[in-house]
Amino acid sequence: MPTRRELANAIRALAMDAVQKAKSGHPGAPMGMADIAEVLYNDFMKHNPANPKWVDRDRFIMSNGHGSMLPYAVLHLTGYDVSIEDLKNFRQLHSKTPGHPEYGYTPGIETTTGPLGQGLTNAVGMAIAERTLAAHFNRPGHEIVDHYTYVFLGDGCLMEGISHEACSLAGTLGLGKLIFIYDDNGISIDGEVEGWFTDDTPKRFEAYGWHVVPKVDGHDPEAIKAALEEARSVTDKPSIICAQTIIGFGSPNKAGKEECHGAPLGEDEIELARKELGWPYPPFEIPKEIYEAWDARDKGARAEAAWQEKFAAYRAEYPELAAEFERRMADELVEGWADKADAFIRSVAEKKENIATRKASQNAIEGLAPFTDFLGGSADLAGSNLTIWSGAKPIRKDNPDGNYINYGVREFGMTAIINGLVLHGGFVSYGGTFLIFSDYARNALRMAALMKLRNIEVFTHDSIGLGEDGPTHQPVEQVPSLRLIPNMSVWRPCDAVETAVAWKMAVLRKDGPTSLVLSRQGLPHQERSDEQIALIERGGYVLKDCDGRPDVILIATGSEVALAMEAAAAVTDKKVRVVSMPSADVFEAQDAGYRESVLPSDVTARVAVEAAATGFWYKYVGTRGAVIGIDRFGESAPAGELFKEFGFTVDNVVAAINRVA
Repeated sequence: MPTRRELANAIRALAMDAVQKAKSGHPGAPMGMADIAEVLYNDFMKHNPANPKWVDRDRFIMSNGHGSMLPYAVLHLTGYDVSIEDLKNFRQLHSKTPGHPEYGYTPGIETTTGPLGQGLTNAVGMAIAERTLAAHFNRPGHEIVDHYTYVFLGDGCLMEGISHEACSLAGTLGLGKLIFIYDDNGISIDGEVEGWFTDDTPKRFEAYGWHVVPKVDGHDPEAIKAALEEARSVTDKPSIICAQTIIGFGSPNKAGKEECHGAPLGEDEIELARKELGWPYPPFEIPKEIYEAWDARDKGARAEAAWQEKFAAYRAEYPELAAEFERRMADELVEGWADKADAFIRSVAEKKENIATRKASQNAIEGLAPFTDFLGGSADLAGSNLTIWSGAKPIRKDNPDGNYINYGVREFGMTAIINGLVLHGGFVSYGGTFLIFSDYARNALRMAALMKLRNIEVFTHDSIGLGEDGPTHQPVEQVPSLRLIPNMSVWRPCDAVETAVAWKMAVLRKDGPTSLVLSRQGLPHQERSDEQIALIERGGYVLKDCDGRPDVILIATGSEVALAMEAAAAVTDKKVRVVSMPSADVFEAQDAGYRESVLPSDVTARVAVEAAATGFWYKYVGTRGAVIGIDRFGESAPAGELFKEFGFTVDNVVAAINRVA
């Protein structure tokens, strides 16, 4: 029977070999954390390599994602569909083993990590999801939701500000099944961290309300096992194990130094490391007895079978709850969801309300919530974002049976936590903040788009229309910058009807995030036919048409649609078409024939109107067109005065029409 050190050395050898073959990568962290990974996976992890999506599996997150060869090696050794050829293909085009762990590429990888601090924050979301689902579905004697979330993290993760946002909230919520293992090796890219990171990490986490296991020898399997047992015994707060390790453990000349952090060790050093570790095997060769000791397939199959027996008993006693649990974990909406949403949209159209789109958004949440599995929240702006509804129940440490999270002033943390909620499954999750603070959340938004996650973000106070708070709070470049994120869907609706449709499309969209960009100020209802209401789903449509070929086309979004309609009515000597384009990305995904029917290519006289930076719209209006927008920062004044100051007036739009046509 191989020793624990020999099992851990298999990780080290595979990490050294794969990084060397790729001629790039990070061998230091996998070599330093190999002993911890061996104990975690062989003694504690509940997982099934044959079914990486088993709903009650433990989740493992490599937050210091540059150490990706550690999870890849472990997944290979334990029996996942990650072959030795996949490891040899590390960091190569279209491989299962990209440079950083990527969700959807590799079986068993729970989230995409690499931007430091976000993996641990995703894990907070997963732990919230586990605890909340347990409160929703578990019954006495029937614990069908009962799993842990384990996180490996390094100094870099703890230096990132998002770690404070996430860990503070995790402590406040008492997430007892969240366990961090901190790779306390004292080294980052620039060298020994004592020159720039001297935090007392145990005291920091104690202050957050965490259970702390300090000064654990990260190369002593028995000490690691005892620390994990201690952490698992504490059920009312999350735990962090501070494991003191040597980066690049086993490398005679580079261990403990920054040289092994982000570069191959080199053939000569690898040969020396093999001797140091007592690993006599050639590159990518793992002895049969090592494979057999690591193999988790039988153990995993038994664990899932035992859970299936538990779930069968649960189903017998609680058939409706069991069916609901299965539906939600399969990420399926209730039967007839789209029809129910359409009925709500029709009711909104009938009301003809002149309201702010942030209020229309709240009405949409209220209308959809009875048949939607919402887990909502806001970054301390519920009363401004209007993200809360009558059935909202805030989640608290002593009452996890809720559906609303008060994230506090933690925009970045909120967004990455929502990514974790979505990755875990069981909810339709959304958050809210002012549009200007999408900048704080931007990298988590990008990660949602990269992972194709249904993360719905409610961004209110969408322009200079917020008024007196001034340029610090008035978004100018944020809408076009959100549109630049690949796979991000951006909706800027003009009234309550478009807002309701935007919510419908956001919930139905399962392959990416949606940003809902909403006004603070009231906006007028726009009259539409049933056909026009149906066309809103196509992202852009003709709101007001003329007889025959138009002389000029006005394109507008959000609060400026009403302005475009007024300007069109004021023009008597030209035929004007008004196009409302609440979602340019959705419009651009339509077939060419539909796009041509809305924006005929032979009508080159075009004016776009949006209270944001202008650059995006030139692909629609061309060199002969005009864009009325704002390419400078705003001012502090009442909203009505600001719109006049920056040229958002009927007269200015009419003048632009006359210039281009």
